[in-house]
Amino acid sequence: MPAEAPIVTGYYRYTDIWFHVEPDVLPECDRDPLKAVIAHDAIVHPQNPLHVDGIEGVQIFMGTFHDGQQRLLFSSAQVDYVRYWLHAMQLTAAIIPLPYSECLLTSAEFSNVSPVTYKDGGSLRNSLKKIGKNNKRLKNSNPILLSRRDAFERVRKYWTAKTGTWCALDFEDWEKDHTVITEFGYRSIHWDNGDEVEDAGHLTVKEHEMYRNGTYVPDNRKHYQFGTTVEVSKRAFKTKVSSLITALHSRSPIFLVFHDPSQDIKTLKQLEVPLHDAVFDLPEALPSKGIFIVDTAVLFAALIGEGSNKPGLKQACNHLQIETDFLHNAGNDAYYTLSALRAMASGEPLDTQREIRWPNRTGPAGTDSGVKVQFEPYEEDSDYSDQEGLMGGYNPHTGALRE
Repeated sequence: MPAEAPIVTGYYRYTDIWFHVEPDVLPECDRDPLKAVIAHDAIVHPQNPLHVDGIEGVQIFMGTFHDGQQRLLFSSAQVDYVRYWLHAMQLTAAIIPLPYSECLLTSAEFSNVSPVTYKDGGSLRNSLKKIGKNNKRLKNSNPILLSRRDAFERVRKYWTAKTGTWCALDFEDWEKDHTVITEFGYRSIHWDNGDEVEDAGHLTVKEHEMYRNGTYVPDNRKHYQFGTTVEVSKRAFKTKVSSLITALHSRSPIFLVFHDPSQDIKTLKQLEVPLHDAVFDLPEALPSKGIFIVDTAVLFAALIGEGSNKPGLKQACNHLQIETDFLHNAGNDAYYTLSALRAMASGEPLDTQREIRWPNRTGPAGTDSGVKVQFEPYEEDSDYSDQEGLMGGYNPHTGALRE
């Protein structure tokens, strides 16, 4: 869209703009040109006036109201541009009037508004049907789930903007004393002219070499899979972790990514790492500076419709089809955490993405499980042996027929 397009001041429901083409709203001479421009198959065409360079199809918006209900939206900038474009092309005798004033929705009426792209008319038509069904499923959803869904869409919006630095961090400590830090791992992604730039690393503490795990969690300190482990002194360890966070400030905003951050945040404070008032609440508008905490456990819970528990990293990666090896190595865990973040944040809007990954797996509309994915026991636990439906009633470990 040309740079001189009006500044976004609000949004119109997609259905309200379609209502504008009804016979009792606009005269035929104006109704037909507008209908031709916003028709499902026309609006995704590269010569449509709403086409954005570099995007296949059409980019409009998904608005989430404070009660969790969603609607497809046009920005007021898009509506204004179509009105003036039709007149400039001499397709309408005058500039088509705006819908009645009550149609204009401001940002304050939404918990979140994020861009959504449709590559063809069919996907746009199907989306309208699915949004209606999902709104019914979301009725009576608990506030925690709604908050998690909101965080998911905000992260997706931020990631799509290709700005700032996303850095996953993970620490490992001695299982018998969590103040004894043994490992640190990180993986970061930022963008340079639209291209991803990635960095990763794994540090171990020389003085803590003798503190080994293995009783409660695996001891995978020596099994970093994505580079070379660097062993440093306890003093250098603290300096290097702090220097990494400080260096990230050159590409603010910073999104520190964890899979359940509680213990890692405590460790950062223990190491006196400068977090500069990092916040957990993500703003609706894309921030230009600051440090924000992102929890992939919360994002994955939102994706599967879980409003109480937060699945672990292994379970989340398994469901996202991300292969993992040697978890509980800090470098590996950081790597997989950012992989999970990218898999979710770079995908479709939440409900569309859920249906693509796990089609027709949610519960009845209007219930607590309305948007919750129903997994089979063997999908939840990779070690689950009760696979009668898959193994013909045989125990896959012993080969014996089950009773």
